[in-house]
Amino acid sequence: MSDRDPDILATAGQMPDRQPLDWHDGDMPYSQKFGDHFYCRTDGRLECGHVFLAGNGLPERWSPAGDPKERGFRIGELGFGTGLNFCETWRQWKLRRKPGARLHFMSFELYPMRRDEIGRALSRWPEIDAERKALTAAWPDDPAGRIDLDMDDQTRLTVVCGPALEGVANADPGFDAWFLDGFAPSRNPDMWSPELMQAIYETTVPGGTFATYAAAGFVRRNLQAAGFTVERRPGFAGKREMLCGEK
Repeated sequence: MSDRDPDILATAGQMPDRQPLDWHDGDMPYSQKFGDHFYCRTDGRLECGHVFLAGNGLPERWSPAGDPKERGFRIGELGFGTGLNFCETWRQWKLRRKPGARLHFMSFELYPMRRDEIGRALSRWPEIDAERKALTAAWPDDPAGRIDLDMDDQTRLTVVCGPALEGVANADPGFDAWFLDGFAPSRNPDMWSPELMQAIYETTVPGGTFATYAAAGFVRRNLQAAGFTVERRPGFAGKREMLCGEK
């Protein structure tokens, strides 16, 4: 357990291997293992808004006119990466949440980044500077196992370190929305497998949604085979298509 924040609960476990990173343009991480950047080179923060938030009907589903869900709203994410999607989601959540409402953001990550790497990667966006500082202050020195962080009295972040299929299959059901943000399907097919898509479907509430930048045919077919309805929408920054859908 880190001594930086009393709200951190890190389950002891085997430390995952670290993936070596290259840095492009000073603060953009590139995975040597998967041969891919962690986010869109145009603007990853705006991509999060277009793909993951809007693709899941957010933040409108948090508004007073929406379903308040007394139990809280749960988001699942494949691939925590730099924490960019969480920070932008948390920023938007703070602007729209109702008093007493709860958000639980749960991400599944095989290779968790270190504090300094997260801070460096997120430094390019002043819009999420407060969220970046809070995340890096709370992040454990040696991220492994299950990390639970109470970011404020209405927001909890959980990062489950390890293989995604194992983590999702063992998660409690009840996810309202999913951000499917693994590396490109051609470079990381395990994050888009039929088994993982089925596990996601089974842990999603009726009427729950997903969104992803990916539009590969096998990803769409795996999501449909799991039981989701799948819709094609225009992608971000000139990308022809993205996928979103509902259970």
